[in-house]
Amino acid sequence: MADPGYVVHPIGWVESPLVDPDAAPNQGDEGAPDAWLVLDPSLRLAVRDLEVGAEAIVLTWLDRADRDTLVVHPRGDPNRPPTGVFSTRSQDRPNPIGLHTVEIMAIEDTRIQVRRLEAVDRTPVIDIKPVLGSVEER
Repeated sequence: MADPGYVVHPIGWVESPLVDPDAAPNQGDEGAPDAWLVLDPSLRLAVRDLEVGAEAIVLTWLDRADRDTLVVHPRGDPNRPPTGVFSTRSQDRPNPIGLHTVEIMAIEDTRIQVRRLEAVDRTPVIDIKPVLGSVEER
């Protein structure tokens, strides 16, 4: 495939007590600690309507992933059959975009404390989106 030259700029990074990717939980609801999203101060207006208690989807760039991996044993379990990465949540994949549903616990200017984020410390944040409810709420 030809490189189309897409560029994604991080909007911030994760501050987390998780520092070892191998020790991090596979999913946020499997014991992930509270963490902070530290956003660029120029994005202050983009944060203004977020609310404590709301759920959000955080997209991260899993910068320590192996982008050449196409097949994995799900959850790193060699007893499970090899599976194409597009059928898994493996961080190792051609474009290692992390998708995390979190709960907002606190907002301090452009710092957002969240619950259930399994991303390791210093992981780049590339976007935040709301979890949408019914059509009437959109």
